[in-house]
Amino acid sequence: MGRLIVIGGGAAGMMAAAVAAAGGVETVLVEKNEKLGKKVYITGKGRCNLTNDCDVRDFLKNVVSNEKFLYSALYGFSPQMTIDYFESIGLKTKIERGNRVFPVSDHSSDVNKYLEKAIKWSGAKIMLNTAVKEIVAEDGAVRGVKLSTGEFLQGDAVFVATGGLSYPSTGSDGDGYRFAKEFGHKVTRLLPSLVSVKTKEEWVRQVEGLSLKNVVLSAYSNGKCLYSDLGEMLFTHNGISGPLVLTLSSMLADTISSGNKVDLQIDLKPGLDPAQLDERLLKDFNENINRQFANSLGKLLPSSLIPVIVSLSGIPADKQVNLITKEERSAFAALIKALPISVLRLGCYDEAVITKGGLDVKQINPSTMESKLIGGLYFIGEVLDVDAFTGGFNLQIAWSTAHAAAEAVIEALS
Repeated sequence: MGRLIVIGGGAAGMMAAAVAAAGGVETVLVEKNEKLGKKVYITGKGRCNLTNDCDVRDFLKNVVSNEKFLYSALYGFSPQMTIDYFESIGLKTKIERGNRVFPVSDHSSDVNKYLEKAIKWSGAKIMLNTAVKEIVAEDGAVRGVKLSTGEFLQGDAVFVATGGLSYPSTGSDGDGYRFAKEFGHKVTRLLPSLVSVKTKEEWVRQVEGLSLKNVVLSAYSNGKCLYSDLGEMLFTHNGISGPLVLTLSSMLADTISSGNKVDLQIDLKPGLDPAQLDERLLKDFNENINRQFANSLGKLLPSSLIPVIVSLSGIPADKQVNLITKEERSAFAALIKALPISVLRLGCYDEAVITKGGLDVKQINPSTMESKLIGGLYFIGEVLDVDAFTGGFNLQIAWSTAHAAAEAVIEALS
């Protein structure tokens, strides 16, 4: 029987160690932090959206990069199989809006707790506060790893489950990319993704914390619409965030990071066409006929946004409503339908949910996650050039790729 060394005790590493050891493979899980699953603790705002309860075909529609690479892994360990697995090790789950799956307890710590129990129950050894300095290979196959202490740990297979660069405070520092490059693997361009967007406009500070629901956010570059969707977003002290913005950052990470000018527009009233909005404005103005412009918009817009919109409109805040011209009203309606925002840059890795880019999947066997260059070397989870939208999809990728690799090693080593 051979020995498996798993580098990284995050989502993929924990799943891989639990499954491989339960399948009879001697397994050692090596984690540089003082505990397992540090990034899992903070996912889903501390609730851990651990998967999405949809079929694989719908799941793949939410994968942004290299979805075909995931066919085998996802069909081999689907979202439903993931839910069943967690239930089998004691974690009770629930399904919320958008098919998002959470622990019933709403505590991400429970995901870690039950995975760690599964790892220990399976007989795997856990080494905390231990960093891997180098993966050792001879004659085209791995032989083990060298620890930062100088100790050599023999292994017949090595899983690289080191994550990406996002949330560096959890220990994600790009070790996996370094290991990959040392064996001749290509690493694609790395970018923060599922992240907030920093904007040029100073007025966003005035509405920090404001959440907008049922608005349409659109992105344009060189006159072409690159993204447009209905949903929720919010303003931060230096930009915008929320579900719509995270999705936009995933789709346009390359465009924005390459320095291309990207302009955004927010349709604050997507349910009203221009004619209907004009009727609504006339109605509101007639109800406030003797009031000042700034005091007539309480039913139309969030209170904190009113001073901003009034300022951008160019209509004096103290102008009597009955003196506003048709042209002014028309321009104001156009502003509500297309509130402009200019993108400055993406947020940094320390606030990015995931890393976009990673190990080139052309050099990885999609059925087993094994390197095509070095025997016994496997890459799983975020270190791969595979990413998806929010909603539990990225964690499912971690579970599925980990499970595929574990099953392959069970067959090869036990």
